[in-house]
Amino acid sequence: MNTAVDMTSANTVGPEMTSKPKVLCAMSGGVDSSVAAALLQEQGFEVVGSMLRFWPDDRPKGAFDLCCSPDAAYDARRIADKIEVPFYLLDYRDKFDEIVVEPFIPSYEKGETPNPCVWCNRDIKFGSFVKRAQMLGCEFMATGHYVRRIDTPEGVELHRGHDDSKDQTYFLWALPQDILPYLLFPLGELDKPQVRDLANERGFTVADKKSSSGLCFITDSVKNYLGEFSEPNPGPILDACEDSKEIGQHGGIQFYTVGQRKGLGLYHSHLVRFVIDIRAGDNAIVVGSREMCHWQRLSAHKSSFLTSAENLPKRVMAQTRYRQRPIPASLKLTGDDTFDLEFDEPVFAVTVGQSAVLYEDDRLLGGGVILDRH
Repeated sequence: MNTAVDMTSANTVGPEMTSKPKVLCAMSGGVDSSVAAALLQEQGFEVVGSMLRFWPDDRPKGAFDLCCSPDAAYDARRIADKIEVPFYLLDYRDKFDEIVVEPFIPSYEKGETPNPCVWCNRDIKFGSFVKRAQMLGCEFMATGHYVRRIDTPEGVELHRGHDDSKDQTYFLWALPQDILPYLLFPLGELDKPQVRDLANERGFTVADKKSSSGLCFITDSVKNYLGEFSEPNPGPILDACEDSKEIGQHGGIQFYTVGQRKGLGLYHSHLVRFVIDIRAGDNAIVVGSREMCHWQRLSAHKSSFLTSAENLPKRVMAQTRYRQRPIPASLKLTGDDTFDLEFDEPVFAVTVGQSAVLYEDDRLLGGGVILDRH
């Protein structure tokens, strides 16, 4: 049963309920969180709206306009006023800079491709937000993520959203297990067109607002961001198809990611090559054929699970990229925070620094950060 749409279920788990449960709803000024807040209110919750402030008001415009800007805060406050709920703007600028922004470039300079949204969700958007909700006397916190909450006799589970094209469980694998009873996801059973229809029915001005995508602190492109805030460090591009022959020069390993085909600037423009390795030790980019850009096994660290280790299945569905369908794999725990995966078939562009996320059918089990692949 989806807790976010059933008040009886909401009263069966988590902290002691009041007659009208109070929920702190994250509102970004977009259509998803606006509809989430409205649905919760209509289901009988006492809703408090809130937005996290990550940037100063003079932040340059770009992708940031959609989710973190003063304009977005204005939209969120306007929706809160329309549905007559209180709204608070909470300052998380220092914490966001520490957890999300500062590690970003160093990760690329080590030859990794980081996934900062995972840590933002774990430590800020959910971890800190749940604590703030409790401080405000709220029994729950809610977001507009496309995720389903399922209550079982063993506890709360997170499942993939009904709209598979919008599912966001991939970014939630590192959430602390003990906060799950406090989370509500009103949009888990809906798809995006339904959400826009609900917004239009309620006269929300954000009904047709473009959805945010990418990293909220990147106002242009990742490449341009790295070019602005990191130093160039040229080195060789080596071709694994020709005994590691040097066939080009790169301007810095931070500008490349595994699986990349375009923008390699090779001397031999007729070559079809993909980045298959980024070697920070000798500042080299290694390219090869598409077949060379597949791996059947990976090792992960910094693991986190939403169930006990003894309850993890040996066979899982695993996802190594956001826009990838989970695929069958065998799971082996190798340490306190490490595991290995062996896929049934080789997987394209398994990338160090990205997330390996584990599922049992649609249920999110947890995941880890890819450390190696072979």
